[in-house]
Amino acid sequence: MFTNKLDSLPKGKADFLLAASVTLTCEIEGITQAGIAGMIPLTPTLDAEFITNGKVFSLGEVAETPSGVPTPAIITRAVHNLAPFSSVEILDLGLVKTPKNTTYRTFGISASDSIATGANIDARSVFEKGMKAGRGYELKGSYLILAESTPSGTTTAAATALALGYDCQDDFSSSFLNVPKNIKKETIDSALSLINDSMSTFEKLSLVSDNMLIFCAGFLLEASRRFHVVLAGGTQMAAVLLIADKLREDVLMRLKSDNITLATTLWIANDENSDIAHILSHLSYTPHAIYTTFSFKEASIDILKKYDDGEAKEGVGAGAAFAYAYANGVDNKKLLQEIEYILYNT
Repeated sequence: MFTNKLDSLPKGKADFLLAASVTLTCEIEGITQAGIAGMIPLTPTLDAEFITNGKVFSLGEVAETPSGVPTPAIITRAVHNLAPFSSVEILDLGLVKTPKNTTYRTFGISASDSIATGANIDARSVFEKGMKAGRGYELKGSYLILAESTPSGTTTAAATALALGYDCQDDFSSSFLNVPKNIKKETIDSALSLINDSMSTFEKLSLVSDNMLIFCAGFLLEASRRFHVVLAGGTQMAAVLLIADKLREDVLMRLKSDNITLATTLWIANDENSDIAHILSHLSYTPHAIYTTFSFKEASIDILKKYDDGEAKEGVGAGAAFAYAYANGVDNKKLLQEIEYILYNT
């Protein structure tokens, strides 16, 4: 079910969509390190600008962790430089600042509130907007890579899965090497205290989830009926699959699972603090799920080796970008050289 054999990845060029979103859960002190301290809500905007342009405009530097580990956006941009995607586009699913010099789509969705006090999302509306976007999306290449940038999204993903009744308490990853489990657990417990068994699935999602998860679940249900979709990410994208699987009954739709692949990194596959395979085991079908084997072991820039130590791990489509690079003839050495070139010149 979860393998490093990349044969389920389609051939040819891929469109790249980045679902960029802010949940104010990210402002809870110590809950995430996916960006510059005090400016975490800017991370998706910076990621969007960087993968589109190779540089950022809304701040003087790319998003990075407090220890200096750069955003996975540098990986995705390096892949795009070496084996260009057929298109790169941003889905604004509630940003605090619109990305500059990028091609993006807006859907009238605002940043969601912290799940600790209630996310304040109209989940049905966001889901339906995702379905409509999936129905209407015009594919330029052979298939679509759907990625995400949502700081603290693993916390909202965990809360979502638990709210929907899935037994995956400790299965979700984190951008931290040393995961702040107490903060995450307190936040999730606060979120779960807001729901009850009498609520519908949409009512629960409106309180404990985030816009990216809900929108992408709707998008996936519709888009996968027409072409192959690669969900680019780790445990957050696994949660998208759980939501889509749960909601297909509400909207009386079949999920075309043969047209869906989840692609993530070696760092997620090897993560001792999460279990993506166990999350995926809760689906009503056996999914195509792959991980790539790229590592920074040979990197000359030491800060990149922190990925191998367990920091950052995934995001901005890194795992699927690695898989796409391999499928288009880019080897590890060339990819590492390009990532380091980008980092030297950023």
